[in-house]
Amino acid sequence: MSRLVGGAVIALLVLTVARSAGADALERVRQTGVLRWGSDAEGGAPYVFPDPADPTRIIGYELELMEHVARELGVRAEMVQNSWDGLIPGLGRHDYELAVNGIEITADRAAVVAFSEPYYAATEQLAVRRDETALRCLGDLGGRKVGTLKATAAERILRERGDLEVVTYDSQLSPYEDMALGRIDAVLMDFPIALYYGQLNPKVRLTDCEVGEVLYGMAFRQEDEALRREVNAALDRLQRAGVLRQIYEEWGLWNDATANLLGEPQRVLRHASKYEAYLRSMKQELPLAEMVARYGSYLPILGRGALMTIAISGLAMLLAVLLGLVLALMRMYGPWWLRWCAVVYIEAIRGTPLLIQLYLIFYGLPNLGIRLSPFFAALIGLGCNYAVYEAENYRAGIQSVAAAQAEAALSLGMSPRQAFLHVILPQAFRVVIPPVTNDFIALFKDSSLVSVITLVELTKAYGMLAATYYDYIGIGLMAAALYFLMGYPFSFLARRVEKRLAKAKR
Repeated sequence: MSRLVGGAVIALLVLTVARSAGADALERVRQTGVLRWGSDAEGGAPYVFPDPADPTRIIGYELELMEHVARELGVRAEMVQNSWDGLIPGLGRHDYELAVNGIEITADRAAVVAFSEPYYAATEQLAVRRDETALRCLGDLGGRKVGTLKATAAERILRERGDLEVVTYDSQLSPYEDMALGRIDAVLMDFPIALYYGQLNPKVRLTDCEVGEVLYGMAFRQEDEALRREVNAALDRLQRAGVLRQIYEEWGLWNDATANLLGEPQRVLRHASKYEAYLRSMKQELPLAEMVARYGSYLPILGRGALMTIAISGLAMLLAVLLGLVLALMRMYGPWWLRWCAVVYIEAIRGTPLLIQLYLIFYGLPNLGIRLSPFFAALIGLGCNYAVYEAENYRAGIQSVAAAQAEAALSLGMSPRQAFLHVILPQAFRVVIPPVTNDFIALFKDSSLVSVITLVELTKAYGMLAATYYDYIGIGLMAAALYFLMGYPFSFLARRVEKRLAKAKR
């Protein structure tokens, strides 16, 4: 549900994307010598995805396409990782010059961004379970459950029929897995997705039913017309030189729709070396030693994600602890207007989802002239969110100290400030350690949400690897073990501090 709400917020934010007052995008590209393009490598075959033979390397037909386009412009291509939902909002933040990720050219998107000329065309491909013989096309699916990706042309086609139960997904692999398990009856996806994900499941069969047509385009900011023209010219040169067809053929993607789009009606598939290599690498059974080596190759990627998780979580918790103490003191001891501000802040943050807060900070603030890096946006979002919970922990801890303690301190000649610092706060600290510990562990897990603002932390790294290798159990256990190893030392340290303070109290 939170992802759906977040998607709605993104759609609203996109409508208010700020126009850049800086130099033209084409001029910036020429000055820097880099063409930045946004894409999502999680479950992105054959568009952009980790190489099954080397997970530290990103491959895909769109990656090759962008490298050729950049060379035509005389610059270097640089991919910027972003979640699929955030690709178009990322344009508004100027995180990259264009977005390329199998983005379908639709009227609603064209109202927000400018599209290049179509560079690929595909039909929607229907897939069913291999033992299902009665379902051959959409007309046979009346009343059945059909899965597809959300916010795609396939979803619109299915919903327009009105006689189907449409189940939408965030990832490309999940619908085929659910169909193999009998949870849904069929899957309708773009041809490239069906080719790469439907073919690999032995329980799935691609039918001869092809529905509709979609066109892929590169998305630009509407004001970057000069860059869009240059990219269109580069695509035209690549098409006339036969480069586009060569890329599509090698990845097994050449089809009649693309042939007609590019003015080459002959459907002759000369070779599909990269597609065949992908199928072989995914289907082959590895010996135990090679399997162990493959799992070992995941560690650098998961390790980098874990380091990002530690950095974000540790700094965000430090911010939350400090800000939470300030909020608690404002609410308990400040003048009425400070108390009112603290209560409003606490209730507003506690009453809204963290995901929406991250979207507002990362995608909304640029409209007000405040543009934060993904790291600092994540740090501020997590820290300010958890500060309200720490404030309530502090308030409960301070209120748990008997009033007689403060009265005794004052009777001994201490000032109110000294009584608070040396008598009340130390006793309250013992009370708040357990809930603060729990909040830190919860923050560790909530740090996975920062992947929506382009950070690749541990959960995002796991998702990219698992979607590439279809191994959610093995890689998932590795990621879970890393989370445990990161969180357990803090829990152990907190218990030691609790015991020490309990001895001091006795």
